[in-house]
Amino acid sequence: MDHKTSRAARKSAKVTGPRLSPVRLEELRDEPSPDFRRGERYDGVRFSRAVADGLELSGTDFAECEFAGVSFNETQLRGATFRDCILTEVHAPVFTAARSSLRDVEIGNPRWGSAELYESGWQSVRIDGGKLDYVNLRGSRLTDVQISDCIISELDLGSVTGTRVALKNCTIGTLDLAGARLKDFDLRGTDFRTISGLGSLSGVVIDDYQLTLLAPLLAAHLGVIVV
Repeated sequence: MDHKTSRAARKSAKVTGPRLSPVRLEELRDEPSPDFRRGERYDGVRFSRAVADGLELSGTDFAECEFAGVSFNETQLRGATFRDCILTEVHAPVFTAARSSLRDVEIGNPRWGSAELYESGWQSVRIDGGKLDYVNLRGSRLTDVQISDCIISELDLGSVTGTRVALKNCTIGTLDLAGARLKDFDLRGTDFRTISGLGSLSGVVIDDYQLTLLAPLLAAHLGVIVV
């Protein structure tokens, strides 16, 4: 197979993108000064410019809720559930939501510093825009996830199980894929400085330009000497 045929075969390869369900919220109840409580269920509520800093909200369930400009700095959201929710401009220098569950969730322009989201379950989740310093999703299960136009300093996806995940037009400093199990993991169009876990690249989709960036890293990983 010559180079032209090989390139055509790569471009014709079928890549299945994320299957995202649009979130439609109707007849929400406004809560200008919400009384957040641990383990409670909140259904059909709009939270605007609310402050939940430092609260203990482990196991709390949010269904069909909208969060606009809410501050979750150092809020404990371990094991919390977000279903059919929209979060816009959520602010959290320290975001703690390990082992949480997100299903049919749209996140717009988040501002997160250190985000501890390890061992979480994400299904049909979209993140558009925003700036994230460190995102720890280690050991999580990601299905139908799209992150676009986002700046991420460090993204830890070690030991993740990812299916139909797309990172579009993002800028990522360090991407860790060590031990990840991936299928239809689309990196095309995203800039990254370095990737660790090169042995877990099976199932990753890249473009020709990204291949040239990865070539030195792959050579070093495989012990290939280029002269």
